[in-house]
Amino acid sequence: MRLVIIADIHDNLVNLNKVIHWSHINQINKIICLGDITTTETLAYLAANFTGEIFVVQGNCEIYQPIIFSNYPNLTNLATGKIVNLDNLNIGCCHEPEQIDILLKLDNPDIIFYGHTHKPWLEKRGQTMIINPGNVAGVFHQATFAVFDTENHKLELKILAEIK
Repeated sequence: MRLVIIADIHDNLVNLNKVIHWSHINQINKIICLGDITTTETLAYLAANFTGEIFVVQGNCEIYQPIIFSNYPNLTNLATGKIVNLDNLNIGCCHEPEQIDILLKLDNPDIIFYGHTHKPWLEKRGQTMIINPGNVAGVFHQATFAVFDTENHKLELKILAEIK
């Protein structure tokens, strides 16, 4: 299974739409969003326009209320961070890098995805891959997202400016 990993949308619907469109064309059925969606309208847009399953971590810039998740059955609220099991991989999800150490102590994560810094990043701590997909908003760094294949553990960074 291939997962699209996004972070730090900050209400940039033009770029978010590019990610959603790319995901549909490439038959992606799960997105992990690592926070800073920002408003209720953007969260609703994501849920309405991507019909697959969406795992959402709350970032530090959210101004929506978590109650909105009950309106969208395709959204799974991971609060400020959790570990989910997908294709027999323990995948940690959080927004701020300070939460990585907390997740490392839980359920032996194979991978931890995080956001907040807006900068794509890849490192290994012990046996755990730590990955930041960059940011969808295109703030501080160019707009990017990641694609992770759970079967072969292949990771790709997609630059939105290069997607037609």
